Amino acid sequence: MLNGFHSIHHRLFMLFLFCMSGILLIVSLLYYNRTTVQIHEKISDLSQKNVAQTAGLFSLLYKGYDSLSKSLSNNFEMIRLLNEPTDEPAVAYINEQTITNIIGAIFYSRDDLIGIHVISDKGKIYNYGNYLNVMDPNYKTEEWYRQIQASSGKMVWLGVYKHSLIDQVEDSPVFAFGRQIYDLNEHKPIGIVLYETNPQPVLDALDNLKIGEHSQVYLMSPDGQFVSSSTDPAPDLKTLPSLQNSSNVVVKQENGRLIVASKLSFSGWWLLSITPNRDLNVELVEMKRYLLIVISILILVSTLIASIVSKTISSPLKKLIREMKQVEIGNFRGMVNVSSYQEINILVASFNRMVMRIEELIERVKLSSVSEKNAELHALQSQVNPHFLYNTLDMIYWMLDEEGNEQLGELVLSLSSMFRYSSQWEDGVEVTLREELEQIGHYLKIISIRLEGRVQIVMDIDERFLTIRIPKMTVQPVIENAVKHGLESLGRQGILKLYTREEGSSLKIIVEDNGVGMDEEQLNRMLDSLYGQSPKESGKNGIGLQNLHRRLQHMFGESYGLQIQSFPGEGTQVAIVLPIPTEGEIHS
Repeated sequence: MLNGFHSIHHRLFMLFLFCMSGILLIVSLLYYNRTTVQIHEKISDLSQKNVAQTAGLFSLLYKGYDSLSKSLSNNFEMIRLLNEPTDEPAVAYINEQTITNIIGAIFYSRDDLIGIHVISDKGKIYNYGNYLNVMDPNYKTEEWYRQIQASSGKMVWLGVYKHSLIDQVEDSPVFAFGRQIYDLNEHKPIGIVLYETNPQPVLDALDNLKIGEHSQVYLMSPDGQFVSSSTDPAPDLKTLPSLQNSSNVVVKQENGRLIVASKLSFSGWWLLSITPNRDLNVELVEMKRYLLIVISILILVSTLIASIVSKTISSPLKKLIREMKQVEIGNFRGMVNVSSYQEINILVASFNRMVMRIEELIERVKLSSVSEKNAELHALQSQVNPHFLYNTLDMIYWMLDEEGNEQLGELVLSLSSMFRYSSQWEDGVEVTLREELEQIGHYLKIISIRLEGRVQIVMDIDERFLTIRIPKMTVQPVIENAVKHGLESLGRQGILKLYTREEGSSLKIIVEDNGVGMDEEQLNRMLDSLYGQSPKESGKNGIGLQNLHRRLQHMFGESYGLQIQSFPGEGTQVAIVLPIPTEGEIHS
């Protein structure tokens, strides 16, 4: 399991997965945070607009109720009747009925009125509303009564109550407001008027402030009393922000709730809307759920993509590793065939070329080794009892010398030297160029005698290179090939040239003849045989040009060996290309 985790496939998979998932989570988190801020800003802006609209509704209600309250407090007939003293029961009854009729006319002018109560300073109460009015005898001790008394003629909003403030029979909810009644002639209060209306318009206006299901709305008096609210319980004033020195609109988000307050322009009252965060975050919760689903799907897609991408990278590498293991055990026949990214394709192509090159070099080494063994075998075969052969040839030479046959004696002596030189064969043995030329001199002497002078020998060897060391039997196979295939069948005087040429860091030992030459087809066949593209050809009694070429390349490198040029009827030129050793190596 641990080794599997350390594989490139798993590493790439985890890298891609973590990167894509990390980017996805970061982007989602930033998007969520930004969206949260935007939604809260929109909700705050919406709350301010709702408060402004609600304030407008209350302004309309205020104007309507203010006009309604003035219809009685400014009624001169009613004021006159309230101030008119009388001891006559009939007159008092008529006055009472007249005041009641005035109140009734106003009562029936609006559908939302529940009751109108006029209370004079003398303690007289005039009602219109419920026919079974039962007045609260202790009304003067109530807070609402003291507020109207202290209003100095301005309309006083008392708020929403569960039942009538003064009528003990009326138990339906009411919205109460009142005003003092002034005698404009004497500029003194003569009583109050209390209005009780249907609270639904006020409650509807307050409900307009609600943003969410759990929002709470309030109407707060300047002294901090919640004189009006919907069915919500009154909040703790200590938990609310201070509104005394605040501007007309206050928006604050604290303690897990959004508080929006607006000061009514016609009074010192405040409209309050308190909305908990659970109502504000309804859309955020839905968005969070949606994001979780989308993120989960995208992570699964990222996992699939990471798996595919890592596999496309690791799969070719796994194939390459398997093939490397095959090469490690000696199998050079396999090839890696993949189609992947450009860099991997280049790597695989380089590996395939390397394997082919290694296989080619191994085959070349094998062929070179076989050639060396064959050459050694031929040399061994030629060493059949060499001492007996040397002694016999020496004896023949001395016999011919006693008889005065010098030419035949020199022939036998050259032949003895050739046998002695060729029989001393060892793998990789080197000789100087001088020693090789001496051996070639013996061979050419035999050839000259055999061909009866039809071959002219021209040698031009730079003495600087006579001491360089070359593989044994390097030059003779080339000369033997020139004589056998180029000069023996020639019907005219033959010329065999042997000379050296220095080209850069290379030395060329050139063997050139004016023999029959080769046509293009023969030359190509010879070159193919030389470079190993056709079966090996060698002389019957020599090492062969192909073996010589392979030996030189094996010892000195690919840029060395034999170079052949030939033209039909003109002759053939073979250059033996060798590296020039340093000055110290030449004289060593």
